[in-house]
Amino acid sequence: MTENPQNAQNPSVGAGEVQPVPVRPGKIIAVHVAYESRAAQRGRKPAVPSYFLKPTSSLAGSGAAVERPAGTELLAFEGEIALVIGSPARNVSLEDAWNHVAAVTASNDWGLYDLRAADKGSNLRNKGRDGYTSLGPSLIDAREVSPEQLRVRTWLNGQVVQEDNTAPENMIFPLAQFVADLSQHVTLEEGDVILTGTPAGSSVAQPGDVVEVEVDAPTAAGAPSSGRLLSRVTEGHERFDEGLGAMPAVNDTQREEAWGSRESAGLPEQGAEHALSPALRAKLDKAPTAGLSAQLRKRGLNNVVVADVFPQTPGTKLVGTAKTLRFVPNREDLFKSHGGGYNAQKRAFDAVGEGEVIVIEARGETGSATLGDVLALRARHNGAAGVVTDGGVRDYAAVQEIGLPVFCKGPNPAVLGRRHVPWESDVAVACGNVTVLPGDVVVGDDDGVVVIPRELAEEVAQDALAKEHEDAWVAERVAEGHPVDGLFPPTGEWKQKFQQWLAENPLPSE
Repeated sequence: MTENPQNAQNPSVGAGEVQPVPVRPGKIIAVHVAYESRAAQRGRKPAVPSYFLKPTSSLAGSGAAVERPAGTELLAFEGEIALVIGSPARNVSLEDAWNHVAAVTASNDWGLYDLRAADKGSNLRNKGRDGYTSLGPSLIDAREVSPEQLRVRTWLNGQVVQEDNTAPENMIFPLAQFVADLSQHVTLEEGDVILTGTPAGSSVAQPGDVVEVEVDAPTAAGAPSSGRLLSRVTEGHERFDEGLGAMPAVNDTQREEAWGSRESAGLPEQGAEHALSPALRAKLDKAPTAGLSAQLRKRGLNNVVVADVFPQTPGTKLVGTAKTLRFVPNREDLFKSHGGGYNAQKRAFDAVGEGEVIVIEARGETGSATLGDVLALRARHNGAAGVVTDGGVRDYAAVQEIGLPVFCKGPNPAVLGRRHVPWESDVAVACGNVTVLPGDVVVGDDDGVVVIPRELAEEVAQDALAKEHEDAWVAERVAEGHPVDGLFPPTGEWKQKFQQWLAENPLPSE
């Protein structure tokens, strides 16, 4: 994707004329995720298609301005293939679905991530604004192309930033499936438009930027094209009235998804503020939790072992820094307000960073699960070090196969709402009767899980390894038949012998 067309090669860049929208639909239906590349970028892949509606007042033709409202920052473009329905479709088969498509064209499904959380998936406020469904400029006759030979490309200020095609290996769902599936639920009428999702590469546009989208079929006869759909980004001046409804709000998770990556958004790597150095991580990986617990006890810290929590897979070692998640006891009205949509649990698993451990407060309640296979996949994709929960895990075998270190109290098939409400993250939590703060060091092995204050981690790890070194020497002496009195720990003559051995066999440096 190195093409860099100049304005002379693409006259629309310099043109001021706004072209008409080539179709007037009764309804616009948009697909959430359809491309393998987009799913890989997001780290989650849908099992079935999902949709949202866009108002027809959001339509705009090529050359039109798209406004980023005052006080917002995350206006994102999404180049897409739009299907135009030619004849009514109701309960049509997958084989017949494409016959109900009259035309194909380019679309830009604009979205304002500042308002993304306001409607929990309906996308009305962030994607339904005037001008946020760019369409055109020309239609490709659907009879002239196969649904598997279309290509979509997006240019940002002349640089190609999105390019994908509808070959079967690139699509989670074929285009015709959207027509057939939707026709099971609503009648698709002549002129209706289906926006079929965007591939990887969607990102943020700034006022002054020019974004262009083209759909074509380069391998079809005559290589038909929609032409370049051009949008100019402008800055709005009117601010939202906080007394009327939801206000713009952004966080680093929204910035990452709007820009496409943390790097593009200018964000530090997730968990970087709590990251362990490779040397410290290596020490903790060698140190057993029994030794770490003993060292903490020497320093007056007795309440640091998470009660009754053990690894799903024996032999698992866990080392990371805590990212906390808190569940409160289920109450039906609270679950209704906090349990659905993009709740605290989903946000925590989306936001967990490289080397972090999600530590869940479930109050020791084992009558409901606190995570399952989908969230375990998301955590593994993000590079999480593992999960510690004093509750249950559903999809137990599937989570085990994923390979993410999970320490829990056992399996349970029930979903959250039976016992829990996902309430908040990145706060102090009580997991297995231990207080855990964000950034605390978490270490687990077959003996259980121990929590270490971040400022003590280096010295505790070093002293635990030194004690292990000593205990290894003691174990050899006991294996030779010596009694443990005066040897465990070494005192008197045994201490002198150990010091002599230690001089010749120092603790390996990291």
